Amino acid sequence: MSIIKITAEQVKKLRDATGVSVMQCKNALEEAGGDMEKALIILKKKSSSIAMKKADRNAKDGIVVVKENGDKTLLLMLHTETDFVSKNADFVNLANKLADMAVKEGIETMKSKSLDMINEIVQKVGEKIELGKVEELTGPIIGNYVHNNKSAVIVSLASGTKELARDIAMHIAAMKPAFTTAEEITDEDKKKVIEVFEKEVAESDKAEEIKKKMLEGKISTYFKEQTLMDQMYIKNGDITVGTLLKNNNAKLVSFVFESIK
Repeated sequence: MSIIKITAEQVKKLRDATGVSVMQCKNALEEAGGDMEKALIILKKKSSSIAMKKADRNAKDGIVVVKENGDKTLLLMLHTETDFVSKNADFVNLANKLADMAVKEGIETMKSKSLDMINEIVQKVGEKIELGKVEELTGPIIGNYVHNNKSAVIVSLASGTKELARDIAMHIAAMKPAFTTAEEITDEDKKKVIEVFEKEVAESDKAEEIKKKMLEGKISTYFKEQTLMDQMYIKNGDITVGTLLKNNNAKLVSFVFESIK
């Protein structure tokens, strides 16, 4: 059986087309008998196999990207194993390509095409990569804020300005509210908080009546600090976010907040 001689030019051409290592390209070309198209198929098949082998790893790092297109703003999370790979150009480009595709062609279309795109980069970087949450808000007044590519917020207003929406998005990224309004706080939420602070207050040597007021104060303060509309605005500690909206004749519709854990 004759041995096909693989030239450096062939390896370079395949490497330029795929970005994978020289050895992977050489092996694929040898397996394909020097046929470039077959070598591409082999690499694609192997990239899927590599991705499967890494499926049980924990992709705890990654990035968050935000894309705007007309009245739509989309947030996409792409996960990988380490912060080092999360800063890799191929990984960052992949996240942006997926987000661009989602905002232009639709989230479901993007998801249907994402696996091959992801597997190709898995082969390059050698880590597990998986698509995280993808969320979209639509509206005439939308602002967003991205912090270090690790957390992002999109805010939609029924009235107000884009600048105000972005300021509120920045506030949410910093303060991480658990609730939007006090009406969202359930009895179960209150029960858990009461249990925590009851134990703390019980250790005080104050009279029972004072302990009761201490408990009420701690619970009230906690929920105000966790509720967006009651939080003190980070750019002006004299007003709450609710007052900020009222002063600007603005109304919050919804917001999306995601962060790499």
